[in-house]
Amino acid sequence: MGEGKQGAMVVEMPNSSNQNPIAQLQNKFKELEIGFKGWLSKQSIPVEAAVVTATSGLQGAAIGGFMGTLTQDVSSSMPTPPAGANLNPQAMASFQQAQALAGGPLVQARNFAVMTGVNAGISCVLKRIRGKEDVQSSMAAAFGSGALFSLVSGMGGPNPVPNALTSGIFFALVQGGLFELGRKFSQPPAEDTHYVRTRSLLSSLGLQNYEKNFKKGLLTDTTLPLLTDSALRDVRIPPGPRLLILDHIQRDPELRKKRG
Repeated sequence: MGEGKQGAMVVEMPNSSNQNPIAQLQNKFKELEIGFKGWLSKQSIPVEAAVVTATSGLQGAAIGGFMGTLTQDVSSSMPTPPAGANLNPQAMASFQQAQALAGGPLVQARNFAVMTGVNAGISCVLKRIRGKEDVQSSMAAAFGSGALFSLVSGMGGPNPVPNALTSGIFFALVQGGLFELGRKFSQPPAEDTHYVRTRSLLSSLGLQNYEKNFKKGLLTDTTLPLLTDSALRDVRIPPGPRLLILDHIQRDPELRKKRG
């Protein structure tokens, strides 16, 4: 009995020792984030869209304000047309576009807030209505943010509506391309899909370095309920990690049920 209790203590202690202050802080932040998203998902579409738009807009404003400090010198050195100057519409439009792109912190904060807030708000609404997030939703959100950015920033010049449509289409094409590119490169290799549960188990125990041992022995997710000490020994996993893995499987209700 005493040896059994002592063995149980050996299994539990590494879990608590792995929790360093940074990891604890990350876990706490993750819990808050999950709780906030859970609360948000229960709200009505207008409330969720408003909250998402506001929070994303604030983040964009912070980024824009920082970017504006870098371009402030450029905008301050830009010549201003005389009050009575008779510039042709094309020159005036070019000047307004240059001002929009080289504005100070407040101008850039406004521009970035519009882009990020509108994009996130439209994406949120479309995701709730359509039940999925795909390239069509991404492009629609980008079109809205690009069009509104053109109107707010003054880049449209004397023809704001046509230029807003052009900007929206440009934003949509760029974001659509980035979405597809990201989806292509974010897909894991085919073999990795067989180790999703295994990877999660090892990461929770701080034993992610032994994932290669599982792959070498072809110990996939479907074999988790069947694992034994000898099977883990065969793939050269040391005694301590073996105890942790088997103890975790024994405590997991789903794996224990499959184990019979």
